[in-house]
Amino acid sequence: MNEFKNFYKNKNVLVTGHTGFKGSWLSLWLNELGANVIGLSLEPEYQNGVFVKSELKNKIYDCRGDIRNLKTLKQVFNDHKPDVVFHLAAQAIVRESYDNPIYTYEANVIGTANVLECIRELNNVKSAVMITSDKCYKNKELERGYNEDDELGGYDPYSSSKGCAELVINSYNKSYFSHSKTNIASARAGNVIGGGDWAKDRLIPDAVKALLDKKTIPIRNPTSTRPWQHVLDPLNGYLLLGKKLAEEKKFSGAWNFGPNRESILMVKEVIDKLIKYWGSGKWKSVQKENEKKYETKLLNLDCSKSKKILGWNPVLDINQSLKFSVDWYKGFNKRDVYELCKKQINDFTKISMEK
Repeated sequence: MNEFKNFYKNKNVLVTGHTGFKGSWLSLWLNELGANVIGLSLEPEYQNGVFVKSELKNKIYDCRGDIRNLKTLKQVFNDHKPDVVFHLAAQAIVRESYDNPIYTYEANVIGTANVLECIRELNNVKSAVMITSDKCYKNKELERGYNEDDELGGYDPYSSSKGCAELVINSYNKSYFSHSKTNIASARAGNVIGGGDWAKDRLIPDAVKALLDKKTIPIRNPTSTRPWQHVLDPLNGYLLLGKKLAEEKKFSGAWNFGPNRESILMVKEVIDKLIKYWGSGKWKSVQKENEKKYETKLLNLDCSKSKKILGWNPVLDINQSLKFSVDWYKGFNKRDVYELCKKQINDFTKISMEK
């Protein structure tokens, strides 16, 4: 963590998708690191999310815009001349991609290309971390974790769009940035949990909504296995990668950020733990026999490259991740949310230093 502590101070850092779950946590963390944060995003979707509840708009440069609009993007890049870019803006829900496939491809593929084009034209960005997904890999239900060289693909429009985005990133890297001073990387993270996520059709948000309403938690796929990690763990990786990229071209390319093996659990195991830390609740399976919206049953990442070369390691185990999450969801209506998030970042940093 100390490796990037002073790197971001006074740097212009553009975060696309800064009103979203991961983007708002990242923007808040960057603000604490002393960066001049420029956020470009659509309007926040959830009024109880980190962005709104922490009043982050008053602490950073908050800009509204659609990454599908190249003209808008170019204006932001020209006005603020970012040193570092974190691209997180996306259509991020698998099941939503079935209902809106064209928008999903436009946002996730064309949007990524637009950001890369602005970086190419501006020519003063030192490093850019393009966030995709662990679902960019062609899923073969393998027991072993997918590594960065595995085949890209995807059955559903969301996963397919993330595979396409990776191809676009690789093409721009090879075509324009291989001999430039700008270094580009893609980051592929597993299932991320944490306070402030309210997205529909996600396990923890759906569970928390039920718990807050004192209702039974509905579970679609109780035996599906996922790599569960707290949002601060991949963000820690993105921040480290952004710094390393600014220093050496060898850090360009693709990177996996996932939890250790003990945090790769079935959905029902995670919900049982969540109920334990919440102090009450129960769940029921609502799995449909003829469900037409395909969802992966087994997925995990091999993060040995990030560990060996980048020097990154996950900090929180599944129990700590769920405790952090429960503390946030139980506290967001009673406490200053900016201070709550800041405390969790500081606690995360302390645990990391102790490890």
